[in-house]
Amino acid sequence: MRFRILGPLEVGGAGGPEPDSGGSGNLTPRAAKIRVVLAALLVRANEIVSVDTLIDELWGEEPPRTATTTLQVYVSQLRKLLDEADAEYGRDALVTRAPGYELRLDPAQLDLTVFQELYERGQERMEQREYEAASRLQRQALALWRGPLLSDTPHGPLLDGTAVRMTEVRTAALEQRIRADLHLGRQQALIGELQSVVAEFPLREEFFAHLMVALYRSGRQADALQVFARLRRGLVEELGIDPGLELQTLHRQILGGDPELLRPTGHGGAVEVSGADRARGPVPGAGPGPGTPDGPDAPAAHRSVVELPAADQLFTGREEELGALAALLAAPGGRVVVLGGQVGVGKTALATEAAHRAGERFPGGRVLLRMRPDAHEGREGLDGPAAVARIARLYGAEGALPGDARALRDLLRGLTGGRRLLVVLDSVDRADQVEPVAAALPEARFLVTCRRVPPGLDGRVLLLDVPAPRDARRLLVAARRGAGAPDEAEATEIAELCGQLPLALRAAARAEPCAAARFRGAPGRLAELDAVDPGFLDRLGTAYEDVDSTRQREFRLLGLLPEGPFGAESAAAVLGTDATGARAAVAELVAAGLVREELPSAGRPACYRLSEPLRLLAADRLAAHEPADSVRTATGRLCAAYEEALREVSGQVDGAHSLEWLARQRPAFVTMVRQAARSGLWEQTVRLTDALTGLLETLAAWDDWESCHRLALDAAHQLGDLPAQARLLRSLGDRAWQRRELPAAGELYERALLAADIASDLLERSRALTGLADLRLDAGAVDGAAALLSPALDAAAQDPRARFEALRVMGLLAVECGRPATAEEHFGQCLSEAVVLGDARLESYARRRLAALRAPAPDCSEVRPGVWRLRSAA
Repeated sequence: MRFRILGPLEVGGAGGPEPDSGGSGNLTPRAAKIRVVLAALLVRANEIVSVDTLIDELWGEEPPRTATTTLQVYVSQLRKLLDEADAEYGRDALVTRAPGYELRLDPAQLDLTVFQELYERGQERMEQREYEAASRLQRQALALWRGPLLSDTPHGPLLDGTAVRMTEVRTAALEQRIRADLHLGRQQALIGELQSVVAEFPLREEFFAHLMVALYRSGRQADALQVFARLRRGLVEELGIDPGLELQTLHRQILGGDPELLRPTGHGGAVEVSGADRARGPVPGAGPGPGTPDGPDAPAAHRSVVELPAADQLFTGREEELGALAALLAAPGGRVVVLGGQVGVGKTALATEAAHRAGERFPGGRVLLRMRPDAHEGREGLDGPAAVARIARLYGAEGALPGDARALRDLLRGLTGGRRLLVVLDSVDRADQVEPVAAALPEARFLVTCRRVPPGLDGRVLLLDVPAPRDARRLLVAARRGAGAPDEAEATEIAELCGQLPLALRAAARAEPCAAARFRGAPGRLAELDAVDPGFLDRLGTAYEDVDSTRQREFRLLGLLPEGPFGAESAAAVLGTDATGARAAVAELVAAGLVREELPSAGRPACYRLSEPLRLLAADRLAAHEPADSVRTATGRLCAAYEEALREVSGQVDGAHSLEWLARQRPAFVTMVRQAARSGLWEQTVRLTDALTGLLETLAAWDDWESCHRLALDAAHQLGDLPAQARLLRSLGDRAWQRRELPAAGELYERALLAADIASDLLERSRALTGLADLRLDAGAVDGAAALLSPALDAAAQDPRARFEALRVMGLLAVECGRPATAEEHFGQCLSEAVVLGDARLESYARRRLAALRAPAPDCSEVRPGVWRLRSAA
């Protein structure tokens, strides 16, 4: 089988796709929906694609009720197609794996994976300065591109995001191929192509830079300057900005006739304008670049090497942290400063910015070494001796290095002239990665970045948290560079959806369009970010992969927790341990950079938080690796803990502290009701909803009230629990009554009454009759209301709350009929029942009613606690 998706979808059998021949080799499905399912499985080949993702891809936010069954039919048809394409292995390639399906392919069977492999190999050759190989590999990759990804297939969120990502990768491959050709001196052959490319990408500065260099090397200095003028005019008119600093530097070099630009290799081989690719080398004529001594003839004792990633044009904010780092690096005493923090929080970006700003304090130079291996970037890790060797080579050491520590230290002192230098050791895991470097460079200062401070590493520690909301918005907007940047409200929402994590913010900024709607769906949010920023998920998951299986499982289970901060009690419930054990486990995850610890504040104990991307990662790993029964059991424990917490505050919601706590916790409680229902924990769904009802009413959380009760009502049906059905229907009727949805309220009360009668539940019979009486009184049918209230009061004989409600409506009826003494009697009885209940809210209502009756001009419009009936002026 062969699949081509870089352009229109094509499926071929043993002979491969034959789109032009019309022969039997072309097996591309004609039905659009089947193409969508196949396409979604292909862009995630050898990965599980969930049923929810496929349904979302097929039908968006309004799937049909038969969506799951229809999807199964499409999958069955796909299996038949694959069987036709490959009778031996085709049918078995598409397997069912919870929570969805997986299409298993050899990478060579799909043009997308071949393209990506060629592109990555080309990148590697470029980094190794093997320009001929880099150019050839990128040409081979680009030859596979027949047009936009799946151009004949409808796109949902997954395909749309992947299409955007692949368009960016194709552009990057084109840019690298052109850059390699410039290094090879092929400037004249490139001019025509580059003229076409800049027309296709009128805002991509790197292509304009390459065209300017190609023209200049071909003796067309004036044309090169006109290209710059055209780009500047376009940027000013479209976006109100000037070209970047790198391109302005190149412009000045061309104006001055810089001979360096004429060299086809070395410094003049290509032009860097993005600052994103360290393999590209320095901008010609811009001063000493990475790995470049002060001058070509500088003696070893005066060399000052600057080997840093290019300054990040998107870096914003963090002024307080930069000031703290500068102070720590300048302070006397310890030579090692440790910058710690969770994955994706921006440690490397901050360390790089600090190093760029520290030039005057480190005359010996500034070097950044990445110590952790990175498979996505094709980079191997460094141990301590390898880091020392790398620094020695940067400063000009040749041949074998001394094995003796003192001799090596003397060599490096001679190479650096004994001057102070700054060494940034990025992504350190162990103390022995730092110790040999520190011993070999006694005059140096070290800035070490790590997720957890390695045992045995001595140094002053600065822990980095996510940026403040304002800085997170600024980073997002800056990353868009004015092109389609979201407004402040949308930027705020996107930042919240990304947990203000810089790694996620930069990924979100790559999306086109950069809109909050793209990232709202929790199940697809990580996939969307990975689609627009290839490798995002790999980088996010590094901290998870680095911990042992026990810590991984604990992290996965924490993914069950609702969004927001959590305490040791919630962690203990989900982990199945006590509070002490939970604190110890979470402390390990904090040290690993997977969980953030939040400092206690006034009225709040110490708590923890999973940043939103990491919470979604935990939930994703939970679905993929945790047995269903384990997830269900942990969910049950967590539901029980939330139910207990709810019952502790019930009846105390009049206090300002309790109301504040409830408003803060309400989304978490609602999430737990949904999780209980999703897990089939029917009894806990009902109990949680019962415990939550009074608090939702107090907060007037109408939508949450309805959604939770609908889930609980379904759970009660699953249990065959008629009393619960009556109770939930009556509560939904109360909600509809308060919302003045009176016909709906009447229908719900009637259904509640029927369920109560069948179940012989006198309490709910009383409450339903009281609700119907309330409705009749609303409509002015006082006789009808009175007929319902007597049996309601009789049925409520044993329950203070039901008696309170029946007496309340009887009091309202007496007021309506002009019998204030009778009304006062009924509201006095309400007060007695409220005292028995210990419910301050109901007690306060009864006292207000009594006070209103005794006032000279009584205002009797409060019909339920906190609910007033509006009356017309007539």
